[in-house]
Amino acid sequence: MYSLCCLFQIKDDWPGYNLDLFTYPEHYHDDIENVYIPHGVIMNRIERLARYVMEDFEDSKIMVLCVLKGGYKFCADLVEYIKVLGCSSNRYLETRVEFIRLKSYLNDQSTEDLHIIGSSDLSFLRGKAIVDTGKTMKALLKHVETFEPKMVKVAGLLVKRLSNMTESLTDYVGFEIPNRFVVGYALDYNEYFRDLNHICVISKTGKMKYKI
Repeated sequence: MYSLCCLFQIKDDWPGYNLDLFTYPEHYHDDIENVYIPHGVIMNRIERLARYVMEDFEDSKIMVLCVLKGGYKFCADLVEYIKVLGCSSNRYLETRVEFIRLKSYLNDQSTEDLHIIGSSDLSFLRGKAIVDTGKTMKALLKHVETFEPKMVKVAGLLVKRLSNMTESLTDYVGFEIPNRFVVGYALDYNEYFRDLNHICVISKTGKMKYKI
């Protein structure tokens, strides 16, 4: 369970920022309601998470398992901050990055089926210290643990606050948010909106336009 003193919580009634305050791809103008988390805030928060990782790991090497596609920007920026912080200190945390692709959403609904796309052989994790970056964790963690890693920590940019949420599987949390469907910063709706730098709330118009 993550520590509440280190948690960035976004309240249920947070309205987000007016779109006119930011730049974004103009073709999405009617498809998003607001800018929920600006890109600059995201980056600053990821830098703080990188500091937590540096503080927690005694090993000089870690394996970062990035969950595609929605986790690729978060993973890249987290690893970059870990490198920068290591270069500016007397302790460098060597990182190796591997990728796994999962699919569990249809439109804006999470399905019960979790599909691992590509190789499901994660034997390269055996005996390694891992930081797992992604959002569909329970089934993936069960799969990862069969390969006997030395240690597993989970980093997630977003954790949704749900009424039936009894525990968190995430050790490093960027933001705890209400149960709203958000897009941007590589998070998609049927493969659209990944090119948004900010995290935004999708509008009803956007859901209808890109629904499959």
